[in-house]
Amino acid sequence: MAEATTTKKAPKAPKATAQYVARLKAEYNTTYAPELEKELGLTNFHQVPRLQKIVVNVGLGKAKDDKKTIEAAKNTLRKVTGQEPVETVAKNSIAGFKLREGNMIGLKLTLRGDRMYEFMDRLINIVLPRLRDFHGVSVKAFDKQGNFSLGLTDQSVFPELTFEETTTPHGMQAVFVIRAEDKEHAKALLTKFGMPFEKENK
Repeated sequence: MAEATTTKKAPKAPKATAQYVARLKAEYNTTYAPELEKELGLTNFHQVPRLQKIVVNVGLGKAKDDKKTIEAAKNTLRKVTGQEPVETVAKNSIAGFKLREGNMIGLKLTLRGDRMYEFMDRLINIVLPRLRDFHGVSVKAFDKQGNFSLGLTDQSVFPELTFEETTTPHGMQAVFVIRAEDKEHAKALLTKFGMPFEKENK
């Protein structure tokens, strides 16, 4: 008598999970970009202002030889951006500043994609409202290309850091590199993202 053959069922393929997209990135693609195209009177979608990257840096200045400040700055950048910073070095020797070519003068990193949008989201909605006597960021902080610079005097406003991690204070700067026709278009983009600009006195 022939034995009955059993057929094994093929294993089920795992269900595809929805790919994560940063909140502000999704808002830009679905809402802000079409609105900006219409409001700015643009004829081509490729003319719509777009955030390309955010460069975050810490200038160490006189603290360039202070290991404690350097470690504090590295820890801050790691915690608030999720990336490892790189050291910036002097390209020229300046005797007045006791600076030699090749000396480390700061730290920096570049954010793109989802990390860029996540950092901007936390900066605008959590960090800036925690600043004491804050009345908005300066509208004069744009350069001729439409890039925007934002400086902070110390790192204690970031909720990702513990009290112990803020006992060695240092400043930091974030540069929003924007592809735009002019400064007004760049400002319109950041306004859509919720950047709280100070009111201009007319």
